[in-house]
Amino acid sequence: MVKSYSKYEQSDAFGVVATATSNLVWAAEVTQPGTKSSGAGRAYAAANEEVLCWDVKKGELLSRWRDASCTEEVTVICRSEVDPDVFAVGYADGSIRIWDARTSTAIISFNGHKSAVTTLAFDQSGVRLASGAKDTDIVIWDLVSETGLFKLRGHKGQVTGLQFIHPGTAPQEDEEEMEMDTDQAFLLSTSKDALIKIWDISTQHCIETHIAQTNGECWALGVSPDGSGCITAGNDGELKVWAIDLAGLRQAGSAVGEATEQRYLRARGTLYRSGKDRTQGISFHPKSNYVAVHGAEKAVEIWRIRTEDEVKKSLARKRRRRREKGKNEANADAQENEAEDKINVADAEIDDVITSYVTVRTAGKVRSVAWMKTRGSKKMQLLIGTNNNLIDVYDIPTKSKSKTDEIPDYTRTLSVELAGHRNDVRALALSSDDRMLASASSGGLKIWNIKTQNCLRTLECGYALCCAFLPGDKIVVVGTKEGHLELYDIAASSLLDKIEAHEGAIWTLQVHPDGKSLITGSADKSVKFWNFEIVQEEIPGTKRTMPRLKLVQSRILKLNDDVLSLQFSPDSRLLAVATLDNTVKVFFVDSLKLFLNLYGHKLPVLNMSISSDSKLIATCSADKNVRIWGLDFGDCHKALFGHEDSIMQISFIPHPVDGDDKHIFFSASKDKTIKSWDGDKFQQIQKFRGHHGEIWAMTLARTGDFIVTASHDKSIRIWTKSDEPIFLEEERERELEELYENTLAHSLEDEEPLNGERAEAVDASKQTISSLTAGERIQEALDLGIADLEVVQQWEVQRRANPKIAPPQRHPLFMALGNISAERHVLNTMSKIPAAQLQDALLVLPFASLPALFIFLSIWVQKQWNVMLTCRVLFFMLKTHQKQIVASRELKTVLEDMRGDLRRSLSGNKDLIGFNVAALRFVGERVDEARVVRLEDVERIEEEGKQRKKRGFVDVA
Repeated sequence: MVKSYSKYEQSDAFGVVATATSNLVWAAEVTQPGTKSSGAGRAYAAANEEVLCWDVKKGELLSRWRDASCTEEVTVICRSEVDPDVFAVGYADGSIRIWDARTSTAIISFNGHKSAVTTLAFDQSGVRLASGAKDTDIVIWDLVSETGLFKLRGHKGQVTGLQFIHPGTAPQEDEEEMEMDTDQAFLLSTSKDALIKIWDISTQHCIETHIAQTNGECWALGVSPDGSGCITAGNDGELKVWAIDLAGLRQAGSAVGEATEQRYLRARGTLYRSGKDRTQGISFHPKSNYVAVHGAEKAVEIWRIRTEDEVKKSLARKRRRRREKGKNEANADAQENEAEDKINVADAEIDDVITSYVTVRTAGKVRSVAWMKTRGSKKMQLLIGTNNNLIDVYDIPTKSKSKTDEIPDYTRTLSVELAGHRNDVRALALSSDDRMLASASSGGLKIWNIKTQNCLRTLECGYALCCAFLPGDKIVVVGTKEGHLELYDIAASSLLDKIEAHEGAIWTLQVHPDGKSLITGSADKSVKFWNFEIVQEEIPGTKRTMPRLKLVQSRILKLNDDVLSLQFSPDSRLLAVATLDNTVKVFFVDSLKLFLNLYGHKLPVLNMSISSDSKLIATCSADKNVRIWGLDFGDCHKALFGHEDSIMQISFIPHPVDGDDKHIFFSASKDKTIKSWDGDKFQQIQKFRGHHGEIWAMTLARTGDFIVTASHDKSIRIWTKSDEPIFLEEERERELEELYENTLAHSLEDEEPLNGERAEAVDASKQTISSLTAGERIQEALDLGIADLEVVQQWEVQRRANPKIAPPQRHPLFMALGNISAERHVLNTMSKIPAAQLQDALLVLPFASLPALFIFLSIWVQKQWNVMLTCRVLFFMLKTHQKQIVASRELKTVLEDMRGDLRRSLSGNKDLIGFNVAALRFVGERVDEARVVRLEDVERIEEEGKQRKKRGFVDVA
């Protein structure tokens, strides 16, 4: 009989506050109308493949967004200004998902980029989304029709910044002209190729290009809230300020065909940050004249845009100084023209307009910043996400009216930090009942509840390399890089004792199976044995004593090389020691005499494990191999090439319930995967993918119900045993299929033309496995449907002559679906395909199946079924195969008939929509009338209608 194994699946991931792969987004709290928000809002941050929503004030996790079908990291998050609950999230595989924050579900999924999405931007109406990626393309998506409109190509490097510009929204004297072009939109883009471009969205081409940075790449783009200016950033702390000619762009749409070379972007000058690293983010404050700029270091620089009066004063001061200088030199210029006294703000140098305000020093390297808009707060608040798994809020005072030049004093007010370690977790340990997990990193030890994933305790420790629960689960012992053993009392959250145990780093420690002693192995080439003793210690100043746990060294074993790993056999007879000379030495525990010497690995053994029956020892090494040895004679049963990189951890199930599982072991590696193996058949059972960084630590539950792993991606993941059986042959087949699908998807990507000429705007399509299978489903439905149509039509003809004729023999599929008609089946197949994949799926169909498709389309048009979908499919196919359709006679008649039917049904729909829109307008007017009761109401409504005062930056630009 074929042996089956239990399948393990990831059940939980925790320990992450925010990963450095993506930016942060701040959102105000959702409050009931009329109630005042007391919180500090919400922070949306990436946690590897998930998006987490944190309550900033309480530090609580409110929701997590995870798509089961996506395992790639989140690379960018963008929030729609129009609908605050809609978020666009870009992933490392080039896909984009639109999430609804209320329900935490993905509503739309787009796929059009070949590599990671780097930047996203919504337009003013919230209907279009622009995305830029590492593959240098910019794609414009339509959220209503759920399709990609087009792909813009022109940049030669990764796209680093995108922003829509809507010139039509500026205040205008001529009302009629404004009505004409409110939908006019332009896109500003920057890229690592050091260029800044303006694209006209309506004509789908680039209208202007400038070199943004003088020294290498352009890394970031920030656009002022009113769209009148922008800042681009490059290497060496260089910031370039640009003025955007909105009035010129407004006319650009009407000036089609005129060969005037007009420039809409004007360089206003260059600023230099105090930090010389490359700038990674520029963020304008939405309401006041401040800009936050940050690089990759532990600082955020706040710049202030001066008001017009301040700029005038500054210019006047400079002129006065120049005059005084001139007077001192000679009196020649005394009769200077008085007309010059009128100071023109536009002549001001950029450093007179934008000045450095304050530098906020942070706890970790800054990854992303976001301004917070909390009501009633006098200070500005800045949300900062750092590389070390932390979200902080800083309060920054605004500039006071007084003339003082002292640096403003900022404070760190809130932070989300308890839910994760600052540094990588290096060691994991489970308590004896598998309810608590200890995770230790450089500087921190945390105790977690496995069931709820809550952090129960956080303790400060040294640079931890290994840790273990002592019997009773009340005390955790940690071995550090400094050679200390640290004992922590969990209940009291205190350090009980710190023992200087070794001269070198303690790489490994293990509690003896009888629970009465402990061994430690260190880089000082020794193994030390420690006994647990309870000593009565006097309380200072009194005669009373209190019991205290002490570690007392009993024996020492000296070796010739650093000790990297230790393992007791479960029957406590043998002790295995792995050293730096690539060997494993097995000693008798009682006499410490050498029993076996295991040679074979080419690089040092990093970890080992002995099976629960003490018969096998498995060792894993930096040479990427796993070796299985017998403990009776020390013979190597098998050497397996295990992983693509060093294997950090290996472990048998400590106390298997089932006897068959006693030789199953797990290995975790720096290649980001975990594998399970059968130690009797020497075969790989399962490969677990999920981590996005090197796996440093792994620990198994007593009976192998779950595995816990910790990785460089800051996450701790739990993999739980499921009831689903898994067979080796099926697993191998699945892996081969995955491999084939990956190569297939890559081979489908459109090749570059040989002459290097690329069209500037192309279709935003990308074939994926799901769109290919969707295309196959359509083709299958068409083949079955056409055959069935003919059968049913023949039967209809015969029935006219003989009404009692039996119904025809149809395909079993139609009978299974409840005797459904062929045209309904094809329509159902089409409507089940997500709108975003429909066009790619239709591209799979060959031209030969077009006649069949058009027959069904004409039936749908006659019956007025799903007119929207019918039109989309029809127009797309006409556009795609236009030349062949024009040349084909048989399709011409079908199209002619369809045109008449379609015109009629579409004009009917148009009338219906027009009627409904008019009715809504009427209802809206009634509501407005009901609002006006007193004279004050009229004034209030007029006030609301007036646009808010524009910022001073416009005039400066």
